[in-house]
Amino acid sequence: MFDRLRTPPEKTIAFTIAVIALSAKMAKADGLVTREEVMAFREVFHIPPEDEEGAARVFNLARQDVAGFEEYAKRIRVMFGADQGTLCDLMEGLFHIAMADGSYHPGEDAFLARVAEIFDLPDTAFRRLKSRFVPDAEPDPFDVLGVTPDMPLGEIRAAWRQLVRDSHPDRMIARGVPEEAVKLSERRLIDINRAWEDISARAHA
Repeated sequence: MFDRLRTPPEKTIAFTIAVIALSAKMAKADGLVTREEVMAFREVFHIPPEDEEGAARVFNLARQDVAGFEEYAKRIRVMFGADQGTLCDLMEGLFHIAMADGSYHPGEDAFLARVAEIFDLPDTAFRRLKSRFVPDAEPDPFDVLGVTPDMPLGEIRAAWRQLVRDSHPDRMIARGVPEEAVKLSERRLIDINRAWEDISARAHA
């Protein structure tokens, strides 16, 4: 799992089961769990070899239908409280699973929107994630940087620089995160820099 997901409460069995079940139900949100979605789960959420058999049982049971996903999302939300950074990491993994088959189904959109609501993530955070993963979702550069158009350019620049530091692949590699997580950070960094270029160009136009 991501580096943030290696310390309590992330090491608890309850958390592991909740993440596996929520991911399985995400894969089922469009009505069909594909091989690509299962592979996407394994890419982002690494399970130790000795736990794979148990994880497979949980995944296969949970993927039978979408029912109950809200309860798992609520459990995760309670575990992390106000730690929206980790919750956004989890949402990123769920988006990765949703897009693994190359399409974004309305059922998947409704599922992810509800999970984001349960996680108490701002609408801007959800739109930012969606614009990065869904090809036809037009990104708002201010949403991407988590800022507003009325903020001074200096504050926006500071927010951009912080996001670059947090998302730089070299930093992710140093933290020892899975290869797929590094790829996601590379994609995130491209979007962050593109958003800053857009905002900066508007300010100097």
